[in-house]
Amino acid sequence: MLRVTFSIVARSADGESWGVAVASKFLAVGSVVPAAVAGVGAVATQAWANVAYKGIALSHLDEGATASVALDRLLEEDDGREHRQVGIVDCDGGAATYTGPECLPWAGGRTGPGVAIQGNILTGPEVVEAIWAAWEAGADEPTLARRLLAALQAGDAAGGDRRGKQSAALLVVKEGAGYDGGDDIAVDLRVDDNPEPCGELERLLDLNQWYLTAPPEADRLPLDGALRAELERFAESQRHPSFESWVGAENVEMRVGEDWIDARLLSLIRRSPGTAATGRDTAPGAEHH
Repeated sequence: MLRVTFSIVARSADGESWGVAVASKFLAVGSVVPAAVAGVGAVATQAWANVAYKGIALSHLDEGATASVALDRLLEEDDGREHRQVGIVDCDGGAATYTGPECLPWAGGRTGPGVAIQGNILTGPEVVEAIWAAWEAGADEPTLARRLLAALQAGDAAGGDRRGKQSAALLVVKEGAGYDGGDDIAVDLRVDDNPEPCGELERLLDLNQWYLTAPPEADRLPLDGALRAELERFAESQRHPSFESWVGAENVEMRVGEDWIDARLLSLIRRSPGTAATGRDTAPGAEHH
């Protein structure tokens, strides 16, 4: 029985991404609570979590139901509704949240345009309010993932759940955002058992951006003949037959194109080749800008 959970479900301001951030005193909360499909919506199911809510809610949304209608249908069909807590955001940014009367206190939530926030067994309503305030203040965050994480961390700092900390997760979807464009998973990160799961989630998000997100056009340097020759010499010094081989071996394919290279990767190669593959020459969070 999943208890002690707080979450935020949201759609990005541009209407292109949907996501869920969640933390709990529960092992591997990411395996239970969040679900999302690009162009459809996102859902978090918690308290005495009914994991069937994920597929059923997304099915309702895909058929054209609003978040509120989808929520009503879930509750109508569930005899355990009084013990459930759920947040839903639909394709248009409509939001709904529900806290059953039998959820352990403090339990509650709130909604706004494009966002649903909810939690149970919290230190108090200040947790939900802190998440809300951080979400509202985070409009300038570069991605939905960063905005969701900042809101989750604010709830954690405000007291989070009363029993402590154990796991956290972050799920964000966007059409074609998956690896090599093969699916809609932009971010799918889980901290299953950690004394500071929200902090560890931030570290993982930094790595996710480094390995799985292409740099913006402004950070792409042209690969001319001289630079290609320099990079081939570098690869040889690292005991690789070619720079392409080094890129593949170190999993930095998203940092190099046919005619460009990420400026930060090039800087790392020139300054400290041993850190070039991980981008860890800077403090955590330095990569997002």
